Amino acid sequence: MKTTNRRLILIKARKQNNWSQKNVVEKLDKSIGITISESYYGMIEQGVRTPSLEVALAISELFEMEPSQIFLRNKTTKCCVCKETKRKFIYQSIPSF
Repeated sequence: MKTTNRRLILIKARKQNNWSQKNVVEKLDKSIGITISESYYGMIEQGVRTPSLEVALAISELFEMEPSQIFLRNKTTKCCVCKETKRKFIYQSIPSF
């Protein structure tokens, strides 16, 4: 699977901190209490795996970025449709992270 532009942002953020994938996994465990394997994190960076909400939020917190900057293709998602307006974005109903 091809690495998306959003995931390239994740790779760039990691490299700007001079962290290896192993460093990221260790920091997620020690700082935030999220335990994932280095292999799984690599797959997230490559776009092969999509992290759970909990893992995505932890990664976003670690890099001090909004989850949407890293994991969402669009600022909003179109998964809810309202008959009156044709579109209702779920993103608007979720409190800020």
